[in-house]
Amino acid sequence: MKVSGFTFIRNAVKYDYPIVESIRSILSIIDEFVVLVGKSDDNTLALIESIDSPKIKIFSSVWDDTLRQGGRVLAVETNKAFQLIATDSDWAFYLQADEVIHEKYLPIIKKAMQDNLSDKEVEGLLFKYKHFYGSYDYIGNSRRWYRQEIRLIRNDKQIQSYRDAQGFRKNGQKLKVRAVDASVYHYGWVKHPEVQQAKSNYFPSLWSDTKPKEAFTEENFDYSQIDSLAVFEGKHPKVMQERIVAKKWDFNFDPTKKRFDFKTKVLNVFEKLTNYRLGEYKNYILLKRD
Repeated sequence: MKVSGFTFIRNAVKYDYPIVESIRSILSIIDEFVVLVGKSDDNTLALIESIDSPKIKIFSSVWDDTLRQGGRVLAVETNKAFQLIATDSDWAFYLQADEVIHEKYLPIIKKAMQDNLSDKEVEGLLFKYKHFYGSYDYIGNSRRWYRQEIRLIRNDKQIQSYRDAQGFRKNGQKLKVRAVDASVYHYGWVKHPEVQQAKSNYFPSLWSDTKPKEAFTEENFDYSQIDSLAVFEGKHPKVMQERIVAKKWDFNFDPTKKRFDFKTKVLNVFEKLTNYRLGEYKNYILLKRD
């Protein structure tokens, strides 16, 4: 079994992406990692080159910033990276630049790939998510956060990144997947408030003709305006420890505070009682276990 990792990145330094930690988190269970580096305004290329591993394969790209509808440029860059992986790989492990895998899940993931290798009905593997917010001490626990997504796919070039690169489809159809008992640790909302504000000023321009605001201002992102958080009681991946220790801002939140309207309160009660989320977007077909 051969496995390739792949990702794309631009302005990793400027917007403080944990791209190095992301890549390193799965290096031990893959055979190569393709990194497609977009033309950047910072030292992103040097950052990727600093990763000391012969498995890393770096390619350059220029983003087409006219592809704004629905964040299409993100899917285009994902597909470019996917096309660059080894043709003889069986699986392709996709991680976005702010996603990290805990080392405790690596044996589970490797076994899932092996167990499903010969079952061609399985087109991808589905992961759970932990979305960190404000600091490394809190996770989002409301309906605004997606709970699962595909992060391992067959090396089948009929599979393409979908919409804004959150998921995948094959010839326009949802992939048939099996669930893996493993979580992706998503750190996209854990940055210094000034950097988070800069990212928030820039990102809308990837989805519409809105011009990016001044990249860095005197504003700080207000993390307190969130509907619900829970205290994270687990341990972070080892590759994240140095970054966590270096954190230079404080964020405290009262997890007993909830900002839900009446409809959301009712939906939350239903979900708690049934473990079923009404209206949940699922870009996959979950196969039943034999």
